[in-house]
Amino acid sequence: MNDIPNNLQKIHCQIDTFAKNYNRNKKDISMLIATKTQTISNIKKAIDMKEKNFGENYVQEGIEKIQYFKKTIKYNKLIWHYIGSIQSNKTRYIAEYFDWCHTIDNAHIAYRLNKQRPTTLPPLNVLIQINIDSEPTKSGIHPNQLKNLSNIINIYPRLHLRGIMCIPKHETKFHKQLVTFNNMKKIFDTLKQTTQNIDTLSMGMSDDIEAAISAGSTLIRIGKAIFKKKI
Repeated sequence: MNDIPNNLQKIHCQIDTFAKNYNRNKKDISMLIATKTQTISNIKKAIDMKEKNFGENYVQEGIEKIQYFKKTIKYNKLIWHYIGSIQSNKTRYIAEYFDWCHTIDNAHIAYRLNKQRPTTLPPLNVLIQINIDSEPTKSGIHPNQLKNLSNIINIYPRLHLRGIMCIPKHETKFHKQLVTFNNMKKIFDTLKQTTQNIDTLSMGMSDDIEAAISAGSTLIRIGKAIFKKKI
């Protein structure tokens, strides 16, 4: 059994504390709840705690949840983020069902999402994924490719580039986490200087919240710390 309301409260307290410690405005830091494999019941518990941003890694699983919640008016204000890897044959579903896509790392995917985003919906909010630690097993672009890809995305009227995200290599030491996140912040600041409406730096998960907030993250992605079972 898990205690989702209590876990959420603890995480929000952590975010508030870290924001204060590092002279951040807590209103500038949002939390995205990663709900991969989570049940409708568990998601409802988070919604009851006033959460509205939910992230899915698998297209079909995400669509099923989105369709379920859209049946009820009280859930219409939920914001659904696609945070998994993108296959070309899945772009139409991402474009049609999700509000955000966090993992664009090539021009072909951007082209397809723009072409397939329905005109009845607002432009799809997108982030470019940076492979900040140059790991061969992870998706994402090298930082020196960001200018070119961002310029391409900015041409597309059905996409709204909001910023960048990363999934760093696993580190347990705070100072090593901070090096990676500070590098991301520099990249983010450079992008802001050249591109309008950039406001989202998505980095930090359950094990590295403090370092991410210290470095300037505006969006924390949390899953296991919310849905972990009681011991």
